[in-house]
Amino acid sequence: MKKKKYRILVTGVAGFLGSHLSEKFADLGHDVIGIDNMTGGYDDNISKKIEFYKIDCCNFEKVKKIMKNIDIVYHCAATAHEGLSVFSPFEITKNNYLASVSIFTAAINEKVKRIIFCSSMARYGDQVPPFTEDMKTKPLDPYGISKVASEEVLKNLCELNGIEWVIAVPHNIIGPRQIYDDPFRNVVSIFINRMLQSKSPIIYGNGEQKRCFSYIDDCLNCLIPMLDQENLNKQVINIGPDEEFVSINDIAKICSNLTGSNLNPIYKKDRPREVKYATCSSDKARKLLNYKTETDLINGVKSTYEYIKHRGPKKFNYRWNVEINNELTPETWTKKEI
Repeated sequence: MKKKKYRILVTGVAGFLGSHLSEKFADLGHDVIGIDNMTGGYDDNISKKIEFYKIDCCNFEKVKKIMKNIDIVYHCAATAHEGLSVFSPFEITKNNYLASVSIFTAAINEKVKRIIFCSSMARYGDQVPPFTEDMKTKPLDPYGISKVASEEVLKNLCELNGIEWVIAVPHNIIGPRQIYDDPFRNVVSIFINRMLQSKSPIIYGNGEQKRCFSYIDDCLNCLIPMLDQENLNKQVINIGPDEEFVSINDIAKICSNLTGSNLNPIYKKDRPREVKYATCSSDKARKLLNYKTETDLINGVKSTYEYIKHRGPKKFNYRWNVEINNELTPETWTKKEI
């Protein structure tokens, strides 16, 4: 049976996840419209196969115009700065919560068939891992709170207006096209970028915080079926590998081995509100999406390293202002030490 062709809107198409997803859908024969405000991605991430508009998701009037005749919305755009959100809550909440409400409202007004929202593992907070979708949300920081609030608005509006919704919960995605000159997020890319400049990795706390890292292709394999698979309506689904639970110290060692760096890490005080142990169960994705991890941690980090090495190391860009500057604010940010 021939697959239906959709008009798909993808937000955040200059960013890491949105760029891969939009290009994949274009390759599959769909008409893809992409928007981005260009604050969190790279120009060359945007596929020439899509119809691109430089628009901020918070600009509701422009979003409404773009939403005409759209069938499916993938809302990937976010200012995904969980740690920074404790000290820059206004900008990050605006770019996550208000931006999401703008996208959802415009989509529902145009009666799209389905909205897929990329949330965050931050929704679970510091509960006992592995996190499962039936857990109550318990975010610890403004970023997580903004994501949970966006989820609630999505469900509220969609259920009132008869629009299908799916909430995808990725965690710590790595791979090519990830922004690597942002000092506030993407620990693997920060480590590699610093090491390629002969700088030691900077680790907060004792480095025994544990995470799972998801390769981009494994996440795409979960997101693509969300386009129109019938049994996914009104589902929250964790996506990405859950087999390799590793410490930040381990990640630093892996990056060091790949780059040939032998510099010892620099340890800084803990960042406030940082969850110690965070990993999701992918059992639901296995059941509903036939999910299977295809890229392990080592190869995922290696692919990320090769991308950054090919593009060349960059000076870190402190494009986001720290709104709350006090004794709790990491000096790595206030003194621009990264």
